[in-house]
Amino acid sequence: MGLWSNPLRRRWLLWGTLGAVFLLVNVYRLSTAVLAEELMATFETTGAQLGTLHAIFFWVYAVMQIPTGLLADRTGPRRTAAAGALTMSLGGIWFAAADTYLAAVLARGLVGLGGSVIFVCILRFCANWYREDEFATMSGLSFAVSGIGGVLATTPLAVAAGAAGWRATIGWLGGLGLVFAAAVYLFVRDTPERAGFDPIAGVPGQPTLTAAELRTAAGDVFRDRWTWVISLMLFCTTGVNLTLFGLWGVPYVVQTYGVDVTTASVFTLLGGVGLIVGPPSLGWLSDRLESRTELMVGGGLCYVVALGVIAVVGDPPLWVVAVVYFLTGVLLGAFVLSYAIVKDRHPASASGISTGTINGAAFVGAAVLPTLMGWALDAYWTGEIVGGARVYTATGYRVAFAIATAAGFVAFLCTLWLHWRTNASRP
Repeated sequence: MGLWSNPLRRRWLLWGTLGAVFLLVNVYRLSTAVLAEELMATFETTGAQLGTLHAIFFWVYAVMQIPTGLLADRTGPRRTAAAGALTMSLGGIWFAAADTYLAAVLARGLVGLGGSVIFVCILRFCANWYREDEFATMSGLSFAVSGIGGVLATTPLAVAAGAAGWRATIGWLGGLGLVFAAAVYLFVRDTPERAGFDPIAGVPGQPTLTAAELRTAAGDVFRDRWTWVISLMLFCTTGVNLTLFGLWGVPYVVQTYGVDVTTASVFTLLGGVGLIVGPPSLGWLSDRLESRTELMVGGGLCYVVALGVIAVVGDPPLWVVAVVYFLTGVLLGAFVLSYAIVKDRHPASASGISTGTINGAAFVGAAVLPTLMGWALDAYWTGEIVGGARVYTATGYRVAFAIATAAGFVAFLCTLWLHWRTNASRP
């Protein structure tokens, strides 16, 4: 049987089509790191204002997660993802043409609105096409796609922006997104049955919920304490990673070590490589060992130690910075296991609601922490400006990394609670 006529093979093509759109989402959301100094100069922003420009993507993204879960469960991932890809791409084209700070904020918000639906749609697609014992692996692979997007948003984006200008580069991303929006609508199908196949053995049925059933499922998710502990954990860790790799990670290396943006972007590229390696590896290991929280506790402890090195030392050797960036990407995979935990606690037909809820909290963190760390940097700024961009002090960056370390410690405490509750519920 060929790729298209075999459901076990075609699902990979369809997942890959959705994954290509998710890759673009991650290029957009992390692009402000290598473009930070150009954006500060173009729109004449402070650190806090640049943090807000970066964070508006995540505020919109976060607010949309619960509605996205409802849409994915009720309307289906195909149409929801296609509409999101179209909206995101139009926002990218607008951002490339923006001539004022307000226009740039609104355009990036539109990018966030469209991009907000893609990840939950991928998880809902995986729930429809893959067995339960494959779900942690698939969620890890989906996060790995975000790592590939993160890699493209570092050195490759810096080189492209240096050659063609940041406006032309972002504009071309918008055009590419329009192509993939059409591909999702034309080729992706919500379930094997809608693609003309019989149900796949071992994949639970995913009936479309009525409005009353959606309200009941949402209420169950919101009343579950596990939902809120996991939400707090993802608020901290996703917020830290997207702030580090999406905004302040590059300026920290540039201004602390005196290297150029392209060289500094290699360090955030390592974080993206870590994200490619960590989540799928830890997801696969979790599925094989049938273990979740043990891996989360160990990963959470290492995560705090890695961030704490920069917070304490301030300017460790560059190879240490490289290792820290790589490890924070790898170790995010430990926290990604929580998507499988929350999915298993609720009916399969409501997987969009449950995963959308915790994903929303993750991106509230990605919206709050960039501005919070920007305020810390501004508080210790001495007034120095180079090329229209603010140059921040070593003390400011140490305080910013201390905030990141504290967030990581809170996430570690959450993993301990989850492990304790898991063991308490075992016979």
